[in-house]
Amino acid sequence: MSKICQITGKKAQNGNNVSHSRRHTKRRFEVNLFTKKFYYVEEDCWISLRISAAGLRVINKIGLDAALKNAVAKGYCKEVRILNR
Repeated sequence: MSKICQITGKKAQNGNNVSHSRRHTKRRFEVNLFTKKFYYVEEDCWISLRISAAGLRVINKIGLDAALKNAVAKGYCKEVRILNR
């Protein structure tokens, strides 16, 4: 599973560590990702998403259904794991 947010499409970026002597070595800026389960009212089921903290704020702001529709339209979310419990 790749380290990409399924709502916002955020992924890791490359950059440099800069020491006191200003030597540059490569590093990665990782995304704050976690797996979270949401209750999807429209489908009456639980879904599991791998989202960033910014993606969680988007879901809180516009709602889960609208956020998923935007993510699918932009190509960020191809598959959603549906949990039938």
